[in-house]
Amino acid sequence: MNYSRRSFLKSTAVLAAASAMPNHIFAADNKLQRTVLQLYSVRDEMRADPKATLKKLAEQGYHHIEHANYNDRKFYGFTVKEFKAILNDNGLTMPSGHTTMARQDWDTSKNDFTDKWKQTIEDAAAIGQRFVISPSLSGAAMTANEMKPYMDQFNKCGELCKKYGMKFGYHNHEFEFEQRIDGVLIFDYMLQNTDPALVVQQLDMGNMYMAGANAMDYIKKYPNRFELMHVKNMIKIGDENGKPKYESCQLDKGLLPLKQILKAARKTGGTSYFVIEQEEYQGLGQTESVGIDLKVMKKWGY
Repeated sequence: MNYSRRSFLKSTAVLAAASAMPNHIFAADNKLQRTVLQLYSVRDEMRADPKATLKKLAEQGYHHIEHANYNDRKFYGFTVKEFKAILNDNGLTMPSGHTTMARQDWDTSKNDFTDKWKQTIEDAAAIGQRFVISPSLSGAAMTANEMKPYMDQFNKCGELCKKYGMKFGYHNHEFEFEQRIDGVLIFDYMLQNTDPALVVQQLDMGNMYMAGANAMDYIKKYPNRFELMHVKNMIKIGDENGKPKYESCQLDKGLLPLKQILKAARKTGGTSYFVIEQEEYQGLGQTESVGIDLKVMKKWGY
């Protein structure tokens, strides 16, 4: 669907609103610290009753959330206007969200992003996001010939987001620390081929741990590249195909030295958004678990 005059005017209004805001709202500032919840942590509850779940999270003391569900211009089935009203009613903000940017979101025939992707960015800005985070890479090919144009697309998306007062970023899983491109780990390749001024990284310390990588090493290697961080702890639950098998757990119960990592992230990593994520619960309920996680973070000073 092509942009209509109405869509153009709407985009212009969003841009005007963003440009009218004080510069400090969008500036990277390590003094600004936010503890955020990734809503995938409460995915079953969000699927069953989004309004009640968000109300419960607010009652637990959460002020900031990160979405994991945007489809057909709707967040968890609600329009931008509807979902923003729900957030406002509960005193919540949504500084970031996960939406995969596929290679196909760049239209090579037009040398521009597709209308669908432009609308994704527009909706993120309209609901108040500061970051649009792609939580995966599309396509199986991981050669330099495939990845370099994709990383160029990442930079271009950073430029697009910048027009709306936002930043574009990437969230890692395990494979980026297991597979290589021309001898370089995919994660390193991505950081070396994206502009730090245009593309931020949301480092998931738990995912990389499962691949044998260490968050502390990367914070030291790439200082100030990790404006957001997924705070996750892991426990070993057995072995599979000769390798350890892990699952996530309460933040103060696992194998990772979280307090040490968080301190380094704040001091060296450039991190100001600490996003709690828990995917397994060891017999507890999802909202119950993330309530405990928030208490742990507060106890640690976040």
